[in-house]
Amino acid sequence: MKTMKNFISFCIALLLFVNSQAQCSICTKTASQLGKEGAQGLNGGIIYLMFLPFAIAGYIGFRWWKNEKDSIAE
Repeated sequence: MKTMKNFISFCIALLLFVNSQAQCSICTKTASQLGKEGAQGLNGGIIYLMFLPFAIAGYIGFRWWKNEKDSIAE
């Protein structure tokens, strides 16, 4: 359980502190029309919406890996 809490903390820190450009070509064109503040808000929104599916997939993958590891050890 401690490992899962560390993983979740890492993901949240990564989400908050990484300054990434999460835009496709269409979003880049839209962001250039919005200005600097609008583009930063758009990037934040994209990263926010991207986080949940990756977190769910990561959790499912972690549980699957842990169950497989436990069944092999038996």
